[in-house]
Order: sequence, then C-alpha cells, then structure tokens
Amino acid sequence: MSQMHSDDHTTPHDDSQDELERLILEGVNTSESPLSSSETATPVSGRKHPRYTESYRDEEEDADTEVAKEGDLQGALGLFAESAQDLATAGVELGLGRHFACADFCNQAVEKAAQAVSLLRFGRRSMYDHDLRALGAKVGAPSNIQDEMALLTPFHPEAFYADTPPEEADDVISAEQAQTYLQHARHVLKWARAIVLAA
Repeated sequence: MSQMHSDDHTTPHDDSQDELERLILEGVNTSESPLSSSETATPVSGRKHPRYTESYRDEEEDADTEVAKEGDLQGALGLFAESAQDLATAGVELGLGRHFACADFCNQAVEKAAQAVSLLRFGRRSMYDHDLRALGAKVGAPSNIQDEMALLTPFHPEAFYADTPPEEADDVISAEQAQTYLQHARHVLKWARAIVLAA
C-alpha cells in the first residue's frame, strides 16, 4: 500500500526546485505577495533596512563556533528563494522610479544568493562586513562574478547614507545605472542558481 503512494507524487525537493525556477523566470506577483511590514514601499527618507540584517548579526556571533559537517540544502533553497524575491522587488522599484531602492534590493539579492551558496557548501552563512566581493571570494565565486558583486557593494544603506542624504538618494542614481545594477544582480543569481538548484 505504501508503494502506491510513493509512485503517485514527486518528492518535496522536486517541488521546491520547480517553485524556485518559476520565481527566477517569472518573478513574484506583487499583487498576491505584498512586501512584509518591514519592507513596505515608503519614501527613501523613511526607509528601514530589511529585517534580515538584524538576524544575520545574531548569527555572526555564533559563526566562529559552528563547524559544518555537511551543507544545509533546505536552508540554501529557502535563502535563494528570498534572493529571487528581492530581485523581483528590485525590478518593481526600478519601474516606480525609486533608483536607490532598486540598487539596495539588488545588493540584498546578491548577498542572499551568495549566502545560499555558503549554506550549501559550508552549512552556515559566511561572515563578512558588507563587502560583497569579499563575500564572493569566501563562497568560491569566480572572479567575474566577484567583480559584479563589487559593483553592488556601495548600495548597502549604512554605507550609502554615510555620503548621501536619504532625500537625495534617488537623484544620485539614474534609471540607466539602476538597470545596469539589476543586470549585474541577475548574473550573480544565475551563477548561484546553477549551484543551489543542482544540489
């Protein structure tokens, strides 16, 4: 009787892979998947950095004591899905003319994609100081991917707002530049997807 059930449906891993590929190819339907309260569309001056940064900092404290015996496939798949959603949100922000928000979400998408690779390869996130090139090197990204990651490093809000007042953020980045950043982020996610979804 149990044999009949095992033949009738696909495994959860197959479903997860199909859903992740759909997210990458089609994006996220924003009418059905509104942003969470910490990521709602607010003016740049009132923008909060998404909640993942705080939880990541908590994990940093334990990172040195963790010893990975095997990769975390489920964690990697989940984080890669978040990365794909951030990339879709970056496209929405670009369409709304919110150029810094677009670049910021590209920065987040790339960080999460690299950290998904880290979860898969090491069983934990890699510590880093918002330097995306350094993070790329830690997770084994090829040099051309590291170069593209480096282009998005300046758009972490703490670094960006150090030199640019929030009310001027969207004026500093043109639509053409934001579109270029979106392309770089897509290339990085394509690299990470080939690793995470092939596991």
